[in-house]
Amino acid sequence: MDVKDDNDNRGQTAWWRVGLGLGVVTGLHFLRRWWARRRLPPLFKARDRAGVALITGASSGIGAEYARQLARAGYDLILVARRRERLESLAEALRAEHGVMVEVLPADLSLPEEVARVAARLAGLPALDFLINNAGFGRSGDFAGSDIEGQLAMAHVHVDATLRLTRAALPRMLERGRGAVVNVASVMAFYPLPGSATYVATKSALVGFTRSLHTELQGTGVRVQALCPGFTRTEFHDAADMAIRQAPGFAWLSPEKVVAHSLRDLAADAAVSVPGMGYAALVGVAGLLPQAVFDGVGAAYTALRRAEPMRVWTQR
Repeated sequence: MDVKDDNDNRGQTAWWRVGLGLGVVTGLHFLRRWWARRRLPPLFKARDRAGVALITGASSGIGAEYARQLARAGYDLILVARRRERLESLAEALRAEHGVMVEVLPADLSLPEEVARVAARLAGLPALDFLINNAGFGRSGDFAGSDIEGQLAMAHVHVDATLRLTRAALPRMLERGRGAVVNVASVMAFYPLPGSATYVATKSALVGFTRSLHTELQGTGVRVQALCPGFTRTEFHDAADMAIRQAPGFAWLSPEKVVAHSLRDLAADAAVSVPGMGYAALVGVAGLLPQAVFDGVGAAYTALRRAEPMRVWTQR
């Protein structure tokens, strides 16, 4: 055997060892996750057991659908959003249809004092089962020409409020050994398209925060999830720019399917939930694509978007 063959064999042996090591580590990781899931308490309860869900951005869209599906499962609700009249209307309907208690808590989560008020309500709850951090809004337009106060307000709602409310909710959940937090992010967290720089950045931050927190909470009985929907037929997208409105019909999801998918993934303790097979595939390959692909998609997206001026997407 010559020196070249000997070096080739050594290289193949080294790669086999690396592959075997990675396989063992991966197998142990999934075994640990499987065992942790077996020990998780049930997600849903019988109607005669008290349980409370607090939902931000609950006046419409995905937030209102979480309220409907959780009320159907027997949870009492605390609904948070800016529009009191919309909250009151939804609360009245849910009380009549499902016989649950519904509290209305109007708040603008871009304001620190309003976030503190909601956080205090959370911290004072004896039995919180769900926190749905859904409040949010978007702005379409080049960052350099944007209103910086509006961009900062978006960061406050998406990131600051989520961190503060999650921090307020977790201690009591950990004491009880059960509970779930859902942070509503977006598929755009994985696709940094132009014209939505702050939106993409804040949603990416939510995904990173949730993934890290999910690891911290393993074995505690408390779940946490980043929900990353694509185009969903809500008021949020009704006011979006032309590039979004021109998306083909098959690309759109219903709030009912988005929330049902989220709750199924939450029952399985999935850290990231991406409703829709197409969107799940897009997220799955996002980390494998070269930057040139994103640049090309971004150029096409920019050409569509510039046909209309910047718009503010509806705040949830």
